[in-house]
Amino acid sequence: QAQLVESGGDLAQPGESLRLSCAASGVNLEDLAVGWFRQAPGKRREGVSCISPTPGRTAYRNSVKGRFTITRDNAKNTVYLAMNNLKPEDTAVYYCATDPTFGDCALDSDPYNHWGQGTQVTVSS
Repeated sequence: QAQLVESGGDLAQPGESLRLSCAASGVNLEDLAVGWFRQAPGKRREGVSCISPTPGRTAYRNSVKGRFTITRDNAKNTVYLAMNNLKPEDTAVYYCATDPTFGDCALDSDPYNHWGQGTQVTVSS
């Protein structure tokens, strides 16, 4: 049974950085598309970034381009989301998820069938 565990969420001030981790067991992340999503209170869940299986093409929503970076560590079976220059509007619960379908990853949550429990990111001065 696949299990995804997010960590790294915290309280940060605007302009600071955080790195989220998505550690997997029971599944090899190297073979799957992995996405990061977020949901703020009262808002719909939205795709933030994703990384495809090898060769690892990436995608980002416009509001995080140039600030967030998604990477894989296959040896640790973990996907990271480095978040720089955080803004209050980045405040949300962040989830990672896996998509078993072949091809480039998507920021649409429909193809993703395994989800972690989420980690809270709060950006506030």
